[in-house]
Amino acid sequence: MSAGPHPAGPASTSALRHVLGHLLTPLLMCVGMGLAYLGAFHAPQPHDLRVDVVGSGPTAQVLAQTLHDKGAGALDVRTVPDRETAVAALRDQSSFGAYLPGTHPELLVASASSDTSAIAVEKVFTKVAAAQDAPLEITDVAPVSGGDPTGQGVFFLLVALSIGSYASVAVIGGAGAVLPLRVRTLLAAGTSLVVSLVGTVFAGPMFHLVDQGLGGVWAMSWLYSAGILLTGVGLHTFLRRWTTLGVMVLFVMLNFTSSGGIYRPELQPGFFGALHAFWNGAGFVEGVRSHVYFDGHALGGHLLVLALWLLAGVAVTLCAGLAEARRRPPAPAMRRASGAETATEDEMEEAVGV
Repeated sequence: MSAGPHPAGPASTSALRHVLGHLLTPLLMCVGMGLAYLGAFHAPQPHDLRVDVVGSGPTAQVLAQTLHDKGAGALDVRTVPDRETAVAALRDQSSFGAYLPGTHPELLVASASSDTSAIAVEKVFTKVAAAQDAPLEITDVAPVSGGDPTGQGVFFLLVALSIGSYASVAVIGGAGAVLPLRVRTLLAAGTSLVVSLVGTVFAGPMFHLVDQGLGGVWAMSWLYSAGILLTGVGLHTFLRRWTTLGVMVLFVMLNFTSSGGIYRPELQPGFFGALHAFWNGAGFVEGVRSHVYFDGHALGGHLLVLALWLLAGVAVTLCAGLAEARRRPPAPAMRRASGAETATEDEMEEAVGV
């Protein structure tokens, strides 16, 4: 006579609780990714988007004031005296469009600064020119490279570098948990070098995302990757199984959305625009743009952001070393009768921080 199904025993109940506890991580990732990506990207609207009207006469002044008033905060419209001043503002990224009125109106943009911002400006001034029954000529004073026609290749390079870096954190922190922290730190440094070289190959010879300054792109890739890896390896000592969620919040949810790679802060909610000022992804994206397309304008500030994130990673790793040293049990006392005492399994797990 066959036995009926056995009720779940204590072991099965414990296993189910264990699985449910671990399922909390991907569910929180789902919620976090939805809030971050949809919050940042679902409805881009310009606010305080700086554009210039070229001219010093009453016609230019009236047009600028009319656009400013009709925009209701969407546009920050100013007048500049001449075309050269307008081009200079576009080249230092203090403006995202410049309109030259007249019988043959012209719009100046800099797509390398942000293709989506350039498109937003084009929509505005195409309507202005249409109201004057004149075709609009568009001139791009800072075009992107031929291998990156949308201007978003740098953002997708950021994605590749980030995934290679934070996924390596999980491997080093998990599979390498038994290794001393100094070895894990060396592994993180070596991995960041490999990730940055892979990214440089993508950016240059493979996809031609940039057509100059490849050495600088590699240096920024290494700074960016090393900052993530060192921060993640250090955090693993404190977060344990929550490390994956922690690094995804820092280097995916908040990072990609505030980087400016798809939409600049002028097209996003204020929260992500504020993060853009100091988050590491923004430092990388804007640093590469500055280095490759804008003759290094404001590059020092972007490099400082990347360097500070790297120093933060070093600081977290040092704190992890101190914490692990405090957790490490003292050497077992020598037994009089039988020699050295064998460490229990629990002692070994505590020593390696499992």
